[in-house]
Amino acid sequence: MRPTQITDQHIHDFIVAGLFEDVRDGDHTSQATIPADKRSKAVLKVKDYGVLAGVELAQHIFRHVDPTSTVTVHKPEGKDVFYGEIAFEVEANTRALLQAERLVLNAMQRMSGIATLSSRFAFEVGDLPTKILDTRKTTPLIRFLEKWAVHIGGCQNYRWGLYDWIMIKDNHVEAAGGVKEALHRAHEYQREHNLNLGITLEVRNLVEVEEALSIGGFTRMMFDNFEIPILREGVAMVDKRFETEASGGITLFNVRKYALTGVDFVSAGALTHSAQPLDLSLKIVG
Repeated sequence: MRPTQITDQHIHDFIVAGLFEDVRDGDHTSQATIPADKRSKAVLKVKDYGVLAGVELAQHIFRHVDPTSTVTVHKPEGKDVFYGEIAFEVEANTRALLQAERLVLNAMQRMSGIATLSSRFAFEVGDLPTKILDTRKTTPLIRFLEKWAVHIGGCQNYRWGLYDWIMIKDNHVEAAGGVKEALHRAHEYQREHNLNLGITLEVRNLVEVEEALSIGGFTRMMFDNFEIPILREGVAMVDKRFETEASGGITLFNVRKYALTGVDFVSAGALTHSAQPLDLSLKIVG
């Protein structure tokens, strides 16, 4: 269930950085109290309800700290979990296990919270053709984890950064001197750099919709902060000539209303910036 953009190298680099932040020159508490050759079994306990995410990441972390570790999964990635359930068991060197504990929990709790909220957004439009997208409103340096969790939860990843999609927003239009000028510069830039990136053009009202349609040359029109009746009118004006996207102020409580306008995509920063972590704990049981 991992998005293709996420490589083993991404995961490795995250684990190394995460362990360095937490462990540095050693887990002195464990080194002081636990024999070096001690091995233990621990279980990941679910203390909430939602959608589990980060199981594959946890397996990578345990293998990194102890290549001889074994993980027995009881609740696969993306499955609903309930209070009191055991998601997995892990057997490993005890010191390594305790080094990995907080990195595993912090990542899985964050990812599971995002996956849970994403699954609820996806459910709201499950019978409609509209797709829910995430945004760049992510935590710096762990964007790949948060977008991974969105994917697990059943929504779609939009652009991964400024590098893989051209999104012409109001500030770009103003700085470029207008919609026509911004689009012309974008096409020239792609030709000069041998690129073939999608182009999203943001519009703020129906006048800009009409202007954009008269110019063309973009992949998707993004209706920013449109009231639903006006959005419906804008989508009708586009009439499937370009992809359409609604953005701005999208919540779990209004996403279906936006989707019912016939828009192709709804992008929601809430998927990542408003998700509450799922309560999990890792407990040694033997």
